[in-house]
Amino acid sequence: MTLPPLIDAPSLAELLQQAQTKLLLVDCRYSLVDAAEGKRIYAEGHIPNAVHADVGELLSGPVTGMNGRHPLPDPQLFADGLAGLGADNDTLIIAYDAGDSMFASRLWWLLRWIGHEKVQVLDGGIQAWLDAGGRLSRETPQNPRGNLGLRQRAMPTVTFTDVLANVQRGERLLVDARSPDRYRGENETIDPTGGHIPGAVNRFFKENLAEDGRFKPADQLRTEFLAVLGDAAPESVIHQCGSGVSACHNLLAMEIAGLKGGTLYPGSWSEWCKQRGAPIERG
Repeated sequence: MTLPPLIDAPSLAELLQQAQTKLLLVDCRYSLVDAAEGKRIYAEGHIPNAVHADVGELLSGPVTGMNGRHPLPDPQLFADGLAGLGADNDTLIIAYDAGDSMFASRLWWLLRWIGHEKVQVLDGGIQAWLDAGGRLSRETPQNPRGNLGLRQRAMPTVTFTDVLANVQRGERLLVDARSPDRYRGENETIDPTGGHIPGAVNRFFKENLAEDGRFKPADQLRTEFLAVLGDAAPESVIHQCGSGVSACHNLLAMEIAGLKGGTLYPGSWSEWCKQRGAPIERG
């Protein structure tokens, strides 16, 4: 039976009380402007029994200067890292972050990428946990090493060369998850050049959320995404953002909406804008 991609805070509280449930709770809180913040706020308080997975380390690979800001990790090293935190092949892994699920979505996507299907995102993150009366802990669990390994790989990706060829052919729709101003090339403070990949349409990932930070209902997400996609089939869509993180949020939202099969461009804008001769649109 396929797990729903989201779990709410009361359901998580129930699972944590069930000793027979093989569960690993992963705190993915992080800051794009302060790489040390995630570890710091984890130490200050996290959901009990949660381990911490750093987006800039475990959930990313080495930056070379020509790839994106958060390249995909080596799949075997990623699996080994989570095994070191206690994950087995049959463990239910639940990811959460500070509230908008951007970083938790990255872990959800990566686990699906290496073939691990038992993964969910805590809807609303740690704030939803607190709103439901949950407490926090400063204790770091010491789990025995798990046996999580690579299985049949899922979640397709494309490279810069693939996207460049698509710009020329226009066969697939590119969806950019960044904020509208950054998409237009305005107020760019993270990457050296502003703008977007020619032909890309904009779906800001935060539009997937209601005011309380939880995902909108599936039917509403489906309606909104179908309006963005137009005639494009969900499985033909290429998702990108600044560095391949918030694009996973759009992929998760489409999964919630029953629009599965999209592809991630991991390098995204932070890789694209570094390539000599790569075309750029603004406005």
